[in-house]
Amino acid sequence: MEIIQFFVDLLRDPRGAIAQWIVAFGPWAYAPLFLIIFIETGLVITPFLPGDSLLFAAGVFAAKGGGLNLAVLLASLSLAAILGNTSNYWIGRKLGIAIINSGKVRALTPERLAKTQAIFDKYGLLAVVLTRFFPIIRTFAPFLAGVGGMRFGRFTLFNIIGGLLWVGIFTLLGYFFGGIPFIERNFEFVIIAIVVISFIPTGAGIIKARLDKRRKPPSPSPPPSADAD
Repeated sequence: MEIIQFFVDLLRDPRGAIAQWIVAFGPWAYAPLFLIIFIETGLVITPFLPGDSLLFAAGVFAAKGGGLNLAVLLASLSLAAILGNTSNYWIGRKLGIAIINSGKVRALTPERLAKTQAIFDKYGLLAVVLTRFFPIIRTFAPFLAGVGGMRFGRFTLFNIIGGLLWVGIFTLLGYFFGGIPFIERNFEFVIIAIVVISFIPTGAGIIKARLDKRRKPPSPSPPPSADAD
């Protein structure tokens, strides 16, 4: 129950969690941040972790002597995101089919898999970059890239680009705008807004996939056998 409460508190108040880590761990406060970003992107069973909001909140603490160094933060979290995707790619490549067929990972719903696959079908390798900005989908994307046998060298190039962009954009947003008085006073609502806005493309894609599935005409019945009475 404690681990569940930890994740609930992290989702609700990432700024408070980071403040506690800075007080408790000092210069090692980057370690839990690194671990959470790595786990969210690196394990297909943890798509619920708050990547976007955590990066934004971390950026706030890199400004105005908040206890974190911006350069170290960007470097460490970019590395976590890149290594996480790499881990997820190899999990998908070596174990992906068995994991999907087992049905034991409830997060791997047919709708989510279909949405992720549709992005790959439409954008190809560029999807490795684009899916960084889709909560939940970004956890499945490297996994499915591995399942599909995408060439590791090409995957790695776009993985690095996507990791640098994702971490850089959200962390710098927190760094430059997190200290604005209005945002400081309404930080909880800002975090909720980040989560909601981030989920809009993913939610819209899942709804579209379900509607397309309902509209798909049923397969025609096979013609009767010539020997039938």
